[in-house]
Amino acid sequence: MSPGDAIIVFTPDSTHHPISLYAIERGIHVLVTKPATKLLSHHNELIAAARKHNVVCFVEHHKRFDPVYSDAKARAQALGEFNFFNAWMSQPKSQLETFRAWAGKDSDISYYLSSHHIDICCWILQDKAVPTRVVASAATGIATGEPYNCVPQTEDTITLLVDWQSIESSRHKGTAVYTASWTAPLKAGVHSAQHWYYMGTKGDINVDQAHRGYDITVDETGKTWYNPFYMKYSPSESGHFDGQRGYGYISIEKFVDAAREVNAGVAKPSDYDGHGYPTIANTVLTTAILNAGRISLDEKRAVGIKKSGAEWIL
Repeated sequence: MSPGDAIIVFTPDSTHHPISLYAIERGIHVLVTKPATKLLSHHNELIAAARKHNVVCFVEHHKRFDPVYSDAKARAQALGEFNFFNAWMSQPKSQLETFRAWAGKDSDISYYLSSHHIDICCWILQDKAVPTRVVASAATGIATGEPYNCVPQTEDTITLLVDWQSIESSRHKGTAVYTASWTAPLKAGVHSAQHWYYMGTKGDINVDQAHRGYDITVDETGKTWYNPFYMKYSPSESGHFDGQRGYGYISIEKFVDAAREVNAGVAKPSDYDGHGYPTIANTVLTTAILNAGRISLDEKRAVGIKKSGAEWIL
């Protein structure tokens, strides 16, 4: 590959940092799946490297391109100071069979699923509030038992409780609760149950991504809720791929467009930090919260988040 080329990194969580850094240092644009990195220090390294080598580095937080989430983000700006956020995301227990090779070893359910809604919350609160403290708790017992037999340290459900401080008002402090689980019922009708609630001083927002008024019932399998807004898997009238309008596809398309614009000299990588895109710089607090949550679980303590100079640290 040559400088100006682009890659997409969809590999195990612990490999995101070395692969992305290797590419960035060679002038290659990078789209890395979430979580960008497991460690905040590694995320900071990618920010610095992308700036040094003048390349685009996005994190594949596709929910930013969901029209409902995007609209909710815009409307939240008129709801005053932040007060409370609660997010739930789960997948059925069968996922433990799919992920047994790395579950509890290479990563956890919080990195895998909560990264989605932590990023949405950070995006909504960008320039409004900052996270200051994280406390984590976990439920166990299902993943490590029959028939899944994951390694002993595998959690079933992880909850992160995060304190947020308003940037404009010292009086206003908010609380966020992010919960993720891969031990949900097997026949819940959705691949991922996911919803969140946001409350400001002037109003609130409820979003249920899993149930959007579109369900299909089949004798053999029962009722299933589908989300073609993410990716339309049914073919076009001509029998070809027809998912280009889904936000899962648009997330990749936006990265490719950005890389092309930088290569053509019509934009700088830093321009996208101000466009609300999930750039490596714009997603640093998502990694900070996830990393702090893992430390809190492992060391059974609260973990602070603060800014030191230009960098966020734990």
